[in-house]
Amino acid sequence: MYSFDVHTVYSMCVSMYSAVWSREETTERNYYTRYHNMSEITAWMEQMKRENPDVVSSMVYGQTYERRDITLLKIGLSSTGRKKAIWMDCGIHAREWIAPAFCQYFVREVTSKTDTKVNEMMKNLDFYITPVLNVDGYIYSWHNESTRLWRKSRSPGTGGCTCYGTDLNRNFYANWGMVGVSTDCCSQTYCGTKALSESEARAVTDMLGKMREDVLAFLTIHSYSQLILVPYGHPNISAPNYDELMEVGLGAAKAIKAVHGMDYTVGTSPDILYANSGSSRDFARLIGIPLSFTFELRDKGEHGFELPEDQIQPTCEEAYAGAHHIITYAHDKAFYSYAATVTATLSTIICLYKKVK
Repeated sequence: MYSFDVHTVYSMCVSMYSAVWSREETTERNYYTRYHNMSEITAWMEQMKRENPDVVSSMVYGQTYERRDITLLKIGLSSTGRKKAIWMDCGIHAREWIAPAFCQYFVREVTSKTDTKVNEMMKNLDFYITPVLNVDGYIYSWHNESTRLWRKSRSPGTGGCTCYGTDLNRNFYANWGMVGVSTDCCSQTYCGTKALSESEARAVTDMLGKMREDVLAFLTIHSYSQLILVPYGHPNISAPNYDELMEVGLGAAKAIKAVHGMDYTVGTSPDILYANSGSSRDFARLIGIPLSFTFELRDKGEHGFELPEDQIQPTCEEAYAGAHHIITYAHDKAFYSYAATVTATLSTIICLYKKVK
């Protein structure tokens, strides 16, 4: 039989507590430096709600072809009045694992309550964050090595085609089927049988349609190439606020470079990547959301879609700076530009009045 004095027992307890605390701290710190499967992301979403009940809630706004829920996190302070919104979705292409990792990182940052600007913005707007849009495809990309680079949805082909999947970012009602797409259902850029043939694209379309007057900025996160893309993907169509989009995008690229020195190129897809149609970015701008951007995260091709886990944290840190720049611009334009205009007008009237006197 063993016997321990009080000091020995106390020391053992302290050691055990310290070990547990250290393990939990390490788990928290390391969680955002790893890729996570869909089950882990779903559990994490529930955890975010439990840990931040004052600002985080969830909403199921659609289902995938395989009848899985498409869920977003709504982040913001409760309000009795109508609020503006920022939309962000990740994982529309299954193999781009860094995108959901960034959405998770973004949620952690905006709920940390350490950024005074974010705290200010949450009084006026809500963040709508979809960590994984293409749930079926993302789950499939985790099956084994042979499916790791799966891109599309998981709906079956039609008309005798035995291939699966539609490129969800070619399926939106925005110059659908015109350029940069394929009608071959085995192609990586297969645009579907018609615009919005895919339930995932319809879910986003319906959700944005209900709230489009309130959405200040639309951000869709992809990889790779280190680009910030502005509307439109069709080479012969320009956004009415193209100059503003470029200015804001270049500001975001500057913010990104300041973090780890990474260069991001800004422009329309035809100018700096390739022409395409049917993208969610173009759809958002087409329905009147003024600021719409696609982020293509690291890298420039060395690892491509299989970005090593040791690059997750720096990639997320720099992308957060870019997104923060865009969101801040959208917020301040909506909530401060009117006040600034009124102040300037009053100053002009006062000056004219003094001159008349």
